[in-house]
Amino acid sequence: MPEPTKKDEVPNGQPEESVAPDSNGALPLPEISLEISPPPEAVAEGKEPVETDGKKPEATEPEPLQAVVAQEPSRTENGSNQPQPGGVGVKEQTESGKSAVKEEGPCSPPPTDDADAGKCTTPSSTPKAEDANTLKKLSVELPNDSVPAAGRKDSVWSLGEGPEDLEKPVNSPPQSTLMIESPQSAVIPVGGDITFVAKVEAKDLLRKPTVKWFKGKWMDLASKTGKHLQLKETFERLTKIHTFEMHIIKAKDNYAGTYRVEVTYKDKFDSCSFDLEVKEAEQGSQNFDIRSAFKRSSEGQEDAGELDFSGLLKHREPKADDTPEVDVWEILKGARPDQYEKIAFMYGITDLRGLLKRMKKMPREEKKSEAFTKKLDPAYQADKGGKIRLVVDLADPTVDLKWYKNGQEIRSSPKYIFEMKGTQRIMVINNCSLNDDAAYSVAAGAERCSTELFVKELPVKIVKSIEAVKTTVNERIELECEVSEEGAQVKWMKNGVEVPTGVRSRYRVKCEGTKHFLVIDDASKEDTGTYSIMATGGTSEAHVQVDLKPLKVFQDLKDITVLLGQPINLNCEIYPGNVPGRWYRNGQLIQPNDRINIVHKNKSHRLEIATGSLHDAGDYTFVPEGYSQSLSAKIHIIDPPRVHLESLNFPDNTVTIVAGNKLRLEIPISGEPAPRVVWMKGERVILESGHRVRAETTGDQTSLTIDVTERDDTGNYKIVLQNEAGEATASVKIKVVDIPDPPEAPLVPQVGGDWCSMTWEPPKYDGSSPILGYFIERKKKQSSRWMRLNFDLIKETAFEPKKMIEGVPYEVRIFAVNAIGVSKPSEPSKAFTPLAVTSEPTMLTVDDITDTTVTVKWRPPETIGAAGLDGYLIEYCIEGTDDWIVSNTELTDKTKYTITGLTPGTKILVRVKAINAAGASAPRTIQHSVLVKEVIEPPKIRVPRHLKQTYIRRVGEAVNLVVPFMGKPRPKVTWLKEGTAIDPTHVSIRNTDCDSIIFIRKAERSHSGKYEMGVQVENHVDTAILDIQVVDLPGPPKCVTIEDVWGGNVALVWTPPKDNGNAPITGYTIQKADLKTMEWYTCIEHYHRTCITITELVVGNEYFFRIFAENMCGPSDTATQTKKSAVIVKEGMQLKTHEFNDHDFMEAPKFTQPLINTCAVAGYNATLNCSVRSNPRAKVIWMKNKITILDDPRYRMFSNQGVCTLEIRKPSPYDGGMYTCKAINNLGEAQVECKLEVKGGFTFYELMQRGVPLHLIDKYMTEKVVDQEK
Repeated sequence: MPEPTKKDEVPNGQPEESVAPDSNGALPLPEISLEISPPPEAVAEGKEPVETDGKKPEATEPEPLQAVVAQEPSRTENGSNQPQPGGVGVKEQTESGKSAVKEEGPCSPPPTDDADAGKCTTPSSTPKAEDANTLKKLSVELPNDSVPAAGRKDSVWSLGEGPEDLEKPVNSPPQSTLMIESPQSAVIPVGGDITFVAKVEAKDLLRKPTVKWFKGKWMDLASKTGKHLQLKETFERLTKIHTFEMHIIKAKDNYAGTYRVEVTYKDKFDSCSFDLEVKEAEQGSQNFDIRSAFKRSSEGQEDAGELDFSGLLKHREPKADDTPEVDVWEILKGARPDQYEKIAFMYGITDLRGLLKRMKKMPREEKKSEAFTKKLDPAYQADKGGKIRLVVDLADPTVDLKWYKNGQEIRSSPKYIFEMKGTQRIMVINNCSLNDDAAYSVAAGAERCSTELFVKELPVKIVKSIEAVKTTVNERIELECEVSEEGAQVKWMKNGVEVPTGVRSRYRVKCEGTKHFLVIDDASKEDTGTYSIMATGGTSEAHVQVDLKPLKVFQDLKDITVLLGQPINLNCEIYPGNVPGRWYRNGQLIQPNDRINIVHKNKSHRLEIATGSLHDAGDYTFVPEGYSQSLSAKIHIIDPPRVHLESLNFPDNTVTIVAGNKLRLEIPISGEPAPRVVWMKGERVILESGHRVRAETTGDQTSLTIDVTERDDTGNYKIVLQNEAGEATASVKIKVVDIPDPPEAPLVPQVGGDWCSMTWEPPKYDGSSPILGYFIERKKKQSSRWMRLNFDLIKETAFEPKKMIEGVPYEVRIFAVNAIGVSKPSEPSKAFTPLAVTSEPTMLTVDDITDTTVTVKWRPPETIGAAGLDGYLIEYCIEGTDDWIVSNTELTDKTKYTITGLTPGTKILVRVKAINAAGASAPRTIQHSVLVKEVIEPPKIRVPRHLKQTYIRRVGEAVNLVVPFMGKPRPKVTWLKEGTAIDPTHVSIRNTDCDSIIFIRKAERSHSGKYEMGVQVENHVDTAILDIQVVDLPGPPKCVTIEDVWGGNVALVWTPPKDNGNAPITGYTIQKADLKTMEWYTCIEHYHRTCITITELVVGNEYFFRIFAENMCGPSDTATQTKKSAVIVKEGMQLKTHEFNDHDFMEAPKFTQPLINTCAVAGYNATLNCSVRSNPRAKVIWMKNKITILDDPRYRMFSNQGVCTLEIRKPSPYDGGMYTCKAINNLGEAQVECKLEVKGGFTFYELMQRGVPLHLIDKYMTEKVVDQEK
């Protein structure tokens, strides 16, 4: 008999719940599950329910039958959905046009014979089906009598639809193909932690499988990870097992529910569902706000986004609750279970699961029926073959009453008898069978009550056990057993597995009354085992032993040698003849195919191979099935060597490869035994141990490897194969193609203003591939940036670059291109400069004509260009001819030229061309012909304007005067000074055709005077006079005397100097000096008179005076001093002078404040200070590193009242060193020194800008490098 299927048990008896809308938009009626606690007798006797799988039983309190809403169908255990023996199924089904209502639930009878004690009671009424299109499911949990007395287990069974369903075989669900360990259901308290583990074996997986965790049907937990939920993945390399873990931390009430894990890998899929219950402390309904307790978590609360289904719903802004306060608990208590979902959504309750849990724990008050004073009990039980009475009491006996079985109305029949006793209405079911195990309901008007009937089947016992059998192969086996009931259902088992009894099965089952037989017509050794028969009331088993018959070999296998391609036959004969066998080659089983045929005829076993191949060689073994003895033979196949070049798929066996790439040429070979392979190039053998080029032979192929191909690798390669069956040769041609060599440097034969023409030769080596064209690049000579001139390949070997800048040197280079790539660039061409010819010369005129010469002059071209102007070419031709004669063999850079060697009286035309590096310009020709005949022109001197007045120069300066003149033929020039000829040793005179130059290297005062110049042409004469005055500094005044002294005034008188320097005296400079210091101070400059009064003199001082004379050259070198001094005394008092001896204040220099070592910053002025005392005043000398500082603009020296200062302007590290200050007078000398250190530095360029000599810069840079190294 098929076994029942257990419903998944949820801890604490709370089934999981989920609500989903129906396909037509209406809310489906919930599935109703009834749970019935064990009877009080079992509790009193201590018979607590126990788990049958070996786990420790948990004590459970009896609970009343309760209605709980659930949508998901009950899952099954052990892959079966058939009822177990001893269980009674009850089913109620209502059919309509579109769908059916199905209620099913298991219920096992209590352990008592009392009919009243066997009834199941419930405080809630049976829900009424309101819609025929909705689906309901009823599950009832009752204790099972078939459990041993040691304990019981409450089971939930899914009931079939009748005996027809019970007899149908049920296919077990496919076993897990991926997971080797699945997560299990668990119970944790609120705030507890738990981990669910799923393991997947990765031996046959190429990559990691995809794992997803779900809550309910659709909520993916990957988006809910956080502080309460964590997902972890690990992989153990040794065991090759993927471990996937889901950690729930500090669980909350809403974490309870059904979870699912799905594993996916390519086309494989596996999943497992498990339950989690979170225990919580029970709370009463007093002061409990149901709507706030079961609303979804808002966005700002702590639980938002965890495991609540409401976290996936659309977020809405909280709205003010304007609805009046209602007691939802009271509404739910008075509503039917199928209305719970509608009420929950009406009042904003989304946690329907938690709502149902709390409602289950609340005490319920039975709603009093209006039509029934006594309803049907929740469940009834009857024995198979017995009868059962279903009784209800009506409040109104006149109401029509209808009975239903699984939703279908029951008509009166001998099986169903309806009775009426007062207000009681009774339905009697006679001869109960398994078909009567169903759900029954009775309708009185609009009210209905329901119940379930469970039919208990009596156990079938074994009367006669089966006996053990021992036989041999191919014999008939028949196992016999007798049971207590005729037509009973039994199950035959072999080694604990049900024996297949289909049409194609080797096993036949037959039944004769109470006897049952299992027949095996042709026994084999696999039939050995323990056979058993299973009935509802017991089992019987026996052992069957099938042995083999002894084996005899009449003909053994023999070793053979076969040529490749010839047929192969192996034959042997054994007894018994009907024993099959298996053929093996090298331990591998041989399967027959188009080429291999296996023949078994009586005692003969033959292996036939149509055409032998190399794979057929080896050790062959024939193993009779069921025997340990085997027959063996060896087949040896010989094949001459061959090279299979056709697999290369290269035309003419030529392999082309680009140089620099790796070449690995693999050629299949054949031959048995394996041939010896030799690769050769010419006479050279290629070894396997070669570095760059090597040959390798492995198995059925040989290979030639060239790591980096080169041009020299091109050639024919020979392959030689040898074995004991013969020899074979083949050749392969390898062609290494490469980029071409760079062409030679291009030539530039012609250059224009912005263009040039270039030619080149093709490269010597084209890379074994035709040249496709060329790329041209150019650059400026001073630049390093090349610019490509063409983007399309040039087929020719000539090109004309354009758009170049005139006067800029350029270079060009060439790239050759073939199918492989672009060559390296050629060497640059010689530098060339695009140049343009100049424009024609301008203003060509005849300047002079003689009997044999013509002198022409012109102006330079207006446009010269970057090529410049190398010179001019003068050509002439005789009038009436076209033969132009070049007058100058060499270019002239002057704009005037005389054509000589002409014939007097002839007429000529003259033209001039400008020549530069680009060539000759267009010629400029004189418009009219020129008659070769000299013309007399009177002389005339053109005196320059500045020579028309006195020409004044200082002594020592040079005199260079140019006086142009005119006249033809060339005039005769004469010079006179004061009427006498000029001495050529003092004055140099040089004459040309058009001017005369007088030159005096160093003028002296004796060179002053009037110079007369005369120009004469035949009888014509012209003269001009030049006045030259050479001036010098004047002498001092002759005599300076003190005319008078009064108050603070002194009157001075002097006479002009004797020598005025050949220039008038322009003024005098008067200076005074105090007798005490004898320091001269200027009183007045540029004074024109010869007498003056000096005022504002200090009373009590004694003064001396001196006077310098001035002319246009400057003041005189010396001055004339007064012989006497002027004493300034106070008016009205007579100064009495006492005679006394003057104190000797003379002393040698002595430094009162020495120099101090100083540290300066480069670039900022630095000063060195010291003080010295001496009399007379000492001369101060500054030295650096013992070298005197003279006229260096970087140093400034001051001395004031004995304080000596040296200022160093913007010093550099070079200025560092030892500085010395030395004071010297007639009595002696003294010196002090200090060290100056300059931090920072200057570059070489900065030192050059500062004017530092090169040898000092080199010394400084060397010292700087040494300091850095230190």
